[in-house]
Amino acid sequence: MNHKKDKPIIGISIGDINGISAEVTMKALLDTRMQKLITPVIYAHGKALTFYRKHLNLDDFNFMQIRTIHEVHHKKINVINVVDQCPEIIPGVETAESGKMALAALDQAIKDLKEENIDALVTAPLNKNNINSDEFKFVGHTEYLTEAFGSTESMMFMVSEDMRVGLVSGHVPLKEVIQEVTTEKIKKKLKIMLRSLKDDFGIDKPKIAVLGLNPHAGEDGLLGEEEAKVIQPAIREFQDEGHMIFGPYAPDGFFGMMHQKKFDGILAMYHDQGLIPFKALSFETGVNFTAGLPIIRTSPDHGTAYNIAGKNIADEGSMRAAIYLAQDIIAQKTPWEVE
Repeated sequence: MNHKKDKPIIGISIGDINGISAEVTMKALLDTRMQKLITPVIYAHGKALTFYRKHLNLDDFNFMQIRTIHEVHHKKINVINVVDQCPEIIPGVETAESGKMALAALDQAIKDLKEENIDALVTAPLNKNNINSDEFKFVGHTEYLTEAFGSTESMMFMVSEDMRVGLVSGHVPLKEVIQEVTTEKIKKKLKIMLRSLKDDFGIDKPKIAVLGLNPHAGEDGLLGEEEAKVIQPAIREFQDEGHMIFGPYAPDGFFGMMHQKKFDGILAMYHDQGLIPFKALSFETGVNFTAGLPIIRTSPDHGTAYNIAGKNIADEGSMRAAIYLAQDIIAQKTPWEVE
């Protein structure tokens, strides 16, 4: 692939075709500005896209069927069939077949990423119920990709125009969070966040806020000791090295006073602590970026939304933002010459 002439190739794994994944993907790619910046490759099945093209009256959505990534066409939307037979499409209904296709799409995209045939991956939402089996446990895209690329540590990094929120603990039950939040783990996540803010987002001297674990950030030990014994030692270590890392902050007051606008990154201790304010403030434009991997992966910040699937009312803003963020990070890392 000649990077100096070609547009970056961004793969999109279709996720669950009975959810809103196909709808938001197709609507996002109808943006003509996007096709001038990237070459999209959708890992799915042509019949699924043809179904939604007709069902949603997306007459302007045209694509080219290719057998492998090596046939990619830079002036078209490309589609690779990841299964021989397209499953029956029933919008809003969870089926085992759509789960198998979602996994096949993800696996084929990962293969092409490993072989450096695509420059980034955008993962459309899938359903963890129908992708799992007795032999296979899928916790989430982040964990699956971390294992696939042999990384020891990664970080779920939620990104919008106004805020970037990283997590110390991800998809774990709340009762296990206390074991996950250790000084060492916080230090690992801060290293990933610092490097990502510099390398992926081009921020030379990032300013990071660290949230507390307990209500009121422990209230000087009255409501918990983790802030003093676990979180503050990690912060102090980075401060001693000259990094602009501050906290721990009480999350309710921090977001209530809109302090997120003062920082380049925010490190939350657990999933809902970071994602509830993020999604409340950035739902239609938020992106899930996996920091710390040797590849670029983004995703919209919503799920399959079975309740509105096939109704032509899904908002493609988050999917569009996910594709643009992937393109921005590629551009930050590689001197592309887009024609």
